[in-house]
Amino acid sequence: MSIQNVRLEVMQFLEKNVDAFMENYLIPVEKIWQPSDMLPDSQNENFFEEVRELQAYAKELPYDFWVVLVGDTITEEALPTYESWLMDVEGVDQKGGEDGSGNGWAKWLRHWTGEENRHGDLLNKYLYLSGRVNMREVEITTQYLINDGFDPGTDRDPYKNFVFTSFQELATYVSHNRVAQLAKKNGDHKLSKICKLIAGDEMRHHHAYSEFVDRIFQVDPSEMMKAFHYMMKKKITMPANLIRESGGAIGDAFHNFSESAQRIGVYTAMDYVDILNKLIKRWEIDKVNNLTDEAEKARDYLMKLPDRMARLAERMKISDESHVFKWVTPAIIK
Repeated sequence: MSIQNVRLEVMQFLEKNVDAFMENYLIPVEKIWQPSDMLPDSQNENFFEEVRELQAYAKELPYDFWVVLVGDTITEEALPTYESWLMDVEGVDQKGGEDGSGNGWAKWLRHWTGEENRHGDLLNKYLYLSGRVNMREVEITTQYLINDGFDPGTDRDPYKNFVFTSFQELATYVSHNRVAQLAKKNGDHKLSKICKLIAGDEMRHHHAYSEFVDRIFQVDPSEMMKAFHYMMKKKITMPANLIRESGGAIGDAFHNFSESAQRIGVYTAMDYVDILNKLIKRWEIDKVNNLTDEAEKARDYLMKLPDRMARLAERMKISDESHVFKWVTPAIIK
């Protein structure tokens, strides 16, 4: 049987549990929080007073913080790109199912997308109300990011895609959680709560995709190990790596955005290493049995990789100067 057919068979085997995955890791629409729960109510007579209060707290947040928050928002708002990519993964059938909604995996992805979509909605509205950013420039960058597409290097391989999503969901948890901590430190408890809630969703989703990989390790260990090795050797591509400002080239803003995140400790090179270590431990790859010789070599590489990457991370130099983005009003540089 070909590798592709084996993957399809494994996806069909796991699909039998999709309803349980959804019950364990997703929250029903009627029960989950919505963006309007966290923002001033425009139908309330105190709306403008609440907006002024929101803006007063926003004034205390530093420049790099706003760059990172805008970058996080744009990344979340590019969700249509991520959904369309995952919908093409081997084993996901958009057309099947009695109601025409697709097979179990298509159902999972649509419901997962529904939860994720709230994040961009909430952050976008917060940015708009804060009065601290150039929303037109933010919107241009978001449209560019969706237009330019996204290629995490996974092709249609579900094993590689689940490694990517396991990693990325944990990375976004780290970023949103750190932003929440910084907002709280600067006195903005409302924004802190917003980012904390988003971080909670990301962690839940991370646990889901990690379980998918864990189950694949149980039935197809060698191919899963090689897929993990492949993704880490090529390095996980951040969803916003093609981000650009108006008038700029594809990817021109990502380096400066990343430096802002590292400068204020929201997401650093050492966080990348820490996430890799967490995945290695989560999937207990040192204990996986019945590996082929090629898969054994892949495991050896993975076990040594965190230390190698940590040494590289320690030597990284980050500029002390903040790049002036079109997204963020220069007058608020501190």
